[in-house]
Amino acid sequence: MQGRAHGYLVRSELLSWGADEWAHIKFGSIYHALRQLAKEGLLTSTDIPDWPGRVDYEITPAGDDEFMRLLRDALRHGNNRSDMLGAALVLLPALGRDEAVALLRERVDSLSAEQGDLVARVRDATSEKQERAHIRELLGLWEHSAASQAVWAHELIKRLEEGEYVMAGEETSS
Repeated sequence: MQGRAHGYLVRSELLSWGADEWAHIKFGSIYHALRQLAKEGLLTSTDIPDWPGRVDYEITPAGDDEFMRLLRDALRHGNNRSDMLGAALVLLPALGRDEAVALLRERVDSLSAEQGDLVARVRDATSEKQERAHIRELLGLWEHSAASQAVWAHELIKRLEEGEYVMAGEETSS
């Protein structure tokens, strides 16, 4: 989102998102991750001669492709890690409005299928032996989580369709 950035700026941006609370990031590992992404060709690195030890990073076309793949997958799949969904929501404006809505509709479909499977598994767990019956509580928790996520996704879709948020390719209103 910043174009070119150094590790401290990346850390500051993550902190502004509250990522320290939901993404389980160890901030000391940011520099290692940036170096590794550069090694993999997903970022370029530039040493700053006037500032010894400072390295600026910029996303490459391959890095942009991987970023968009991860963003799309985090939005479309219902039962993924909360940190992946959190990151996708922070980065949602990188997508066009229509694509974001379509991906969220895929998420709702995924959650509905997951919910149906979990309802069947809760029913099966209820008929199991008493010593394993408590497992239905975990399955029930997951089923309720899928249901509430689907409601939330429907509400986000509605807000996007009503024009909330500035998305990729749109002008900001001043």
